[in-house]
Amino acid sequence: MPTTPSLVTEHVVLVDDDGSAVGTQSKATVHTTHTPLHLAFSCYVFNSRNEVLITQRAGTKKTWPSVTTNSCCGHPSPGEDLGVAVVRRLEQELGITVSGIRLLLPDFRYRAVMADGIVENELCPVFGVVYDGPDPEPNPAEVSQADWYPWEEFVRFVDDGGDVSPWCREQMVQLQGLGVDPSLWPSGDTADLPQAARYRADHA
Repeated sequence: MPTTPSLVTEHVVLVDDDGSAVGTQSKATVHTTHTPLHLAFSCYVFNSRNEVLITQRAGTKKTWPSVTTNSCCGHPSPGEDLGVAVVRRLEQELGITVSGIRLLLPDFRYRAVMADGIVENELCPVFGVVYDGPDPEPNPAEVSQADWYPWEEFVRFVDDGGDVSPWCREQMVQLQGLGVDPSLWPSGDTADLPQAARYRADHA
């Protein structure tokens, strides 16, 4: 009998400070008050009008529930290409099918602590993609709301102290450093990705 997705145990890739893989751990147990450094990714979905898809995390999420954040985040499975993982996660979380994934911030890293002591601790390359397809259909277990906002409007919201996830806030500083127009941002250098990351830039 085929294994259903709900019964699959997801694992994340644990890494050292140099970005090399040092093991794996169940995603369900990795986020604690002593979360080990692990591999993740973030993605910003734009449309051809330079709007960005902003989401609100589901209230049942273990880390930063109900917080406004970027389009999508996730973890590559052991051995999984980062671009493939981004495409997979966008479909799982938002019901959208994309191609043309582009690396933006290859070496982004952050650590953040919730009020209850739960820690996020990730090497988290950031990707971008342009999507002009049907409206997203958020998975309520992951995303409670998803809306398009003009990029400039979201930039002002974050710069003015708007409540967003800590990784999104830090990423926005670096993304703004790439220029005012997301459609003109340069691609990041794949050589700057963590050693544990697999990414074939032309796969999508």
